[in-house]
Amino acid sequence: MKMVYRLHLSFALLLLCILAITAVLIYPLLLDNLVDNQRKELRNQASLLMDFTPVMPLIPTMPVMSMMPMQITDAPTNIETTPSTGITNAVLIAPGEQVVYSTLSGEATAELMELSKQYNLDSEKIWRGKNDQYIVETLTASQGSEPDWQGVTAMMATPLSKIKAMQLALFKRLLLILSVGGIVAFLLSMLITRRLVKPLGDLRKELNKVEMRRFSEVQLIETGGEIGVVAKAVYDLAGELEKYQHTQKQFFQNASHELKTPLMSIQGYAEGIKDGIFTGEHANKGLDVIVKECDRLKKIVTEMILLSKLESEEGIFHMDRFPVRELITETLERIDPLLIKNGLHIEINGLDNGQELLIYADREKLLQALINILGNAARYAKETIRIQASADAEGIHIGITDDGQGIPEPLLSQLFERFAKGKNGETGLGLAISRAIVEGCRGRISAHNEPGGGAAFVLRFPTLPTNASAF
Repeated sequence: MKMVYRLHLSFALLLLCILAITAVLIYPLLLDNLVDNQRKELRNQASLLMDFTPVMPLIPTMPVMSMMPMQITDAPTNIETTPSTGITNAVLIAPGEQVVYSTLSGEATAELMELSKQYNLDSEKIWRGKNDQYIVETLTASQGSEPDWQGVTAMMATPLSKIKAMQLALFKRLLLILSVGGIVAFLLSMLITRRLVKPLGDLRKELNKVEMRRFSEVQLIETGGEIGVVAKAVYDLAGELEKYQHTQKQFFQNASHELKTPLMSIQGYAEGIKDGIFTGEHANKGLDVIVKECDRLKKIVTEMILLSKLESEEGIFHMDRFPVRELITETLERIDPLLIKNGLHIEINGLDNGQELLIYADREKLLQALINILGNAARYAKETIRIQASADAEGIHIGITDDGQGIPEPLLSQLFERFAKGKNGETGLGLAISRAIVEGCRGRISAHNEPGGGAAFVLRFPTLPTNASAF
């Protein structure tokens, strides 16, 4: 079952449970509330009847069963004897069971008198008659304007069936209101659920594209909340995978090209020497080319294996702390023949201020990274290469700048990718290896063009850990 249907079913069941619980709890409360209100109304009517009934001599005692319905003819017309909830019956009983006033027939009055003998007037509030139950309130006059009215009891009764009818009517209306509210709430929940589930469905489609490796077709799902965050993460992931896939394709294309060229030269000269096409001096020259191309192949394969290890193997970096001065000095000693050959001058700044800069990294691998970067600068510099070392709150910075023509803009964004090389580049793996080494040493490397011309490489390393000496 789809999530949207599960949510709709769950919310519908929840609404049904709420309606059922509400009905079970409210139905008896309605009856209790209506009964209490009716009792208050009966007491008010009894009080009015006792206060406003005209004072007269008591009617002579007569047998109740033979008594006809009686009504005081000169009673005030403003006495309210019928409340809003149903018909109210009233009986005035004088001491000695003399009926002074009654709104009931003789038989009904006799029944009420009989019930009054069976129930305690003070404790019983609902009496069971022959055909119905009655809510009964009694009020006995303790004082009066005439002594004859002292001790007269007013019995007010109303059928309980009338209250239950009103209870049922109110309950039906309440159920109708709750049902309409439940339907509206369910419709709103369907709308909200649709707005929540639809982005999930769209996101699933985009994930299917990722599964099918159609990374370029993945679209950003415009929505808010946590789903929007996940959608943005999926979109960014697809972009990274697309970039990685493109890089992999480009890597194999470049690798095949870089390996194919020397192999063709080796094959051509080897077949020429074998077939006797190249002899004497030409054969020696061909053998020199074969040796040179073999060395080139060996270098490419070695760098490819090294780059693969740097990016995949764990525990290959052996971290330790050492002075930046020693690292730069040894790097310059390694590439000094290249600097002399190209007639380049080195400027070093930041190491003569008396502050000893310590760096925490793998010394041998970082040395190789600096050799690659300085060798790259030596190929493009005109006269000078500047090395700047500094430290701040963020860590240690090593900058290497040349005065050449700078990095072409199309190449700048992919400078540290595999086989990305400029006009005079060699294998195109040196800067990729340097980036892998610097990042493996928990640092960052970036490149940009200086405003006055020339390329600049910046290596940033975090501040030396306090417990670095333990390594």
